[in-house]
Amino acid sequence: MSASSSSDQPPPPNLRFVDIGINLTDPVYTGVYHGKKAHDDDLADVVARAKAVGCTKMLVTASDLESAKRASEVAGMFPGTCYTTIGIHPCSTSQIPHPASAHLTALLHLAQTLLSTPSPPLLAFGELGLDYDRLHLSPRPTQLQYFTAQLDIAAQVGLPLFLHSRAAHADFVGALAGVLDRLPRRGVVHSFTGTREEMLELVGMGFDVGVNGCSMKTPENAAVVRDIPLERIQLETDGPW
Repeated sequence: MSASSSSDQPPPPNLRFVDIGINLTDPVYTGVYHGKKAHDDDLADVVARAKAVGCTKMLVTASDLESAKRASEVAGMFPGTCYTTIGIHPCSTSQIPHPASAHLTALLHLAQTLLSTPSPPLLAFGELGLDYDRLHLSPRPTQLQYFTAQLDIAAQVGLPLFLHSRAAHADFVGALAGVLDRLPRRGVVHSFTGTREEMLELVGMGFDVGVNGCSMKTPENAAVVRDIPLERIQLETDGPW
């Protein structure tokens, strides 16, 4: 590289960041909005811009089996920068095809396959949890059924959790309490919007707390974020949302 072209590059940022939750499998990163092509695929540019400002690692989140496969492909495109999760979002649990046991077995097998590769890209199990704000997408019994089933799979493969909780704290911690002894690595409750008391209970259980824009929409939210122990905060964009 010539001296002139080298001088055109921005200086390396002093801070380094990890985005623990970004939805790089979303169609917008390939230029598709509401089913229509709006621009060329710019996924590589998005990753490059993130790295240019110091975001050196990104965890690409999955919401179902198919997006987990796609997330692992994205991680393979950017080795050492992008990593992946595997799991079924609570709002996607009503879409699990029958027989559900076969679908969950496929999820387990994919996790085992990814973990068996050299330098595995799979770092966490999720996104899984409970979302009682959107029961119209999946009813409470269905969410609970597949939350507990996935917790068992996560314990089998030994992965930390990438968790989602909305308006479901009592059921959420109740389900987690039953498997804590099998989850020594715990994990993170991402995009946290709960109360201070809920946050402290989760921290007391050994979980980190992920914060993004949704975590600071109100003064009450921001006050909770200020009280999270610094060593337990994880940062995320939850992009493109």
